[in-house]
Amino acid sequence: MREYEIAAIPADGIGPEVIAAGLQALEALQQRCGDFKLRVQHFDWGSDYYKAHGRMMPEDGVAQLKRFDAIFFGAVGAPDLPDDITLWGLRLPICQGFDQYANVRPTRILPGIVSPLAGVGPGDLDWVIVRENSEGEYSGHGGRAHRGLPEEVGTEVAIFTRVGVTRIMRYAFRLAQSRPRKLLTVVTKSNAQRHGMVMWDEIAAEVAQEFPDVAWDKMLVDAMTVRMTLKPRSLDTIVATNLHADILSDLAGALAGSLGVAPTANIDPERRYPSMFEPIHGSAFDIAGKGIANPVATFWTAAQMLEHLGESAAALRLMSAVETVTSEGVLTPDVGGTATTQEVTDAVCRAIRGSNM
Repeated sequence: MREYEIAAIPADGIGPEVIAAGLQALEALQQRCGDFKLRVQHFDWGSDYYKAHGRMMPEDGVAQLKRFDAIFFGAVGAPDLPDDITLWGLRLPICQGFDQYANVRPTRILPGIVSPLAGVGPGDLDWVIVRENSEGEYSGHGGRAHRGLPEEVGTEVAIFTRVGVTRIMRYAFRLAQSRPRKLLTVVTKSNAQRHGMVMWDEIAAEVAQEFPDVAWDKMLVDAMTVRMTLKPRSLDTIVATNLHADILSDLAGALAGSLGVAPTANIDPERRYPSMFEPIHGSAFDIAGKGIANPVATFWTAAQMLEHLGESAAALRLMSAVETVTSEGVLTPDVGGTATTQEVTDAVCRAIRGSNM
């Protein structure tokens, strides 16, 4: 029996609902497979913790997480707290503290889910977006001066290092190399950002020489939004900076039907530290507590976690169950259905128990 230690941080908004759904599906999967066990420890960190303690997690929070094999994260953000406090107080310290520099966001149209793109269905949109996750526009460098005065200044410094850009490019090229089409699109904005982004382009060309079997092209980020919308079949693997990939992956989720089906893995490829797995959709506090949050993104995220842990067969079984359920039309309202979070979860668990893979 293979055993793994998992830290569950449901956190805010719909986070507790979808993490509970994900853990229910994972429990059904463990029973069906019978050859691995997830030992889950819950952490009550998040906005409620902040209101009680003045911080989003304990001072030694990152140190507490270091012993785990993976982190299963819900969402962060609350309507009565500034977003910079919640994000920089919990999610980003974990990502940066564990050098989870590869943010991996697969996107495809699942059976039974309708894309807003006319004439595009399952198989026509199948992408993986690789987001540089440790520096760039979200480095946290900059400051404010002369607060409240007419001459107030705010600076936000984007940092691009040769180490950081090279390693994310290699990761993206390797991922593209592992996929059938062996196609990578490098997203940039070097026509306007002539220092860091030009270096980004130059390093992409250097790393490309190590992967002669991977075809690659380059797109400016604004043109990329047009290509994603009008020519989705022309794309496969995509790599972009922290900010650009953050925006493009939200667009990708919407084009696949809903952010409620979009997963994320924050990975330390060198496996020095635990990696963290979370759905893209965020806290969605407008529907929190209503029982209608889409758990599919969390199931897909759980499959990414299992894949990272080496449980590829279990990951495949989980995604097969999810696709069975979506193809049968058991869907939450965000993708045109009437099912509740629990109804979708129960259907996925039944599909897992009934699978013969």
